[in-house]
Amino acid sequence: MAMIFIGGSRDTIELPEPAIARIGAIVAAEHGVLVGDAPGVDTEAQSLLAGYRYEHVGVFHSGRTPRNNLGDWAAYHIPPLDGAEGYELQAAKDREMARRADFGLMIWDGDSPGTALNIMRLAVKGSPCVVYETSRRQEWTVRTADEWQEMLHVAGPETRVRAYSRMTEEERDLLSQ
Repeated sequence: MAMIFIGGSRDTIELPEPAIARIGAIVAAEHGVLVGDAPGVDTEAQSLLAGYRYEHVGVFHSGRTPRNNLGDWAAYHIPPLDGAEGYELQAAKDREMARRADFGLMIWDGDSPGTALNIMRLAVKGSPCVVYETSRRQEWTVRTADEWQEMLHVAGPETRVRAYSRMTEEERDLLSQ
């Protein structure tokens, strides 16, 4: 069973039709799903999967309990690093989902640095990621670090700067290999 990391922007409150169809195909193929507990794409994907009564889902969270677990699935607590603040509170669980995933499905608003980094984490380990960019209504499959950098180039310099500023030193090293 392949493991699919589904994620995306917290500001996205409606999944695009192609992503809905892709999640339906994931369910039909009985792949495992790794999803976070955040509002936005995580919750929308959870809602869709719960509607299917799909069982092969793991919800990753950094708090004591998941903020959202709409299907009462297995929950995986991945605590943040000591002293983590802001976006770093969620980064450890995102890194763990990317580490475990064979493939990714990201719904990206074209701006979210966290989603961009999740796509990069998948690319540097050779796990293809289908990306639905909602702002431009574009779709990509990102397979390599070069393709990820090309995607960020389209997003613009501000998004690139914010994504790079959130990378760990290890992630920067992986990206440059």
